[in-house]
Amino acid sequence: MSALSVDPTTALAIAAMAAVTYATRIAGVFLVGRLALEGRAKAAFEAIPAAVLVAVVAPVMLATGWAETIAAAITVVAAARLPLLAVVAVGVVSVVLLRLAGV
Repeated sequence: MSALSVDPTTALAIAAMAAVTYATRIAGVFLVGRLALEGRAKAAFEAIPAAVLVAVVAPVMLATGWAETIAAAITVVAAARLPLLAVVAVGVVSVVLLRLAGV
């Protein structure tokens, strides 16, 4: 297998994830006006984007190396205190510095 080839199973998984993502976004556009959410249901729906992001990012950050895992922990702490753009910057800078330090 060459460096630029893609495994058919991987390509199929990517295509399926793209289709499901697109379908959920389109469904959201059509359903948003029909749902009257209040209280806990509204809070649950507002938490979905963060939960999806964690589900996608967590396996990568925990399976790649110590620099990424430590940087993820630093980023989680920063996320409790800082706005989103600052959190992204903290995450990127921390992983770069940890990789440069040889962690």
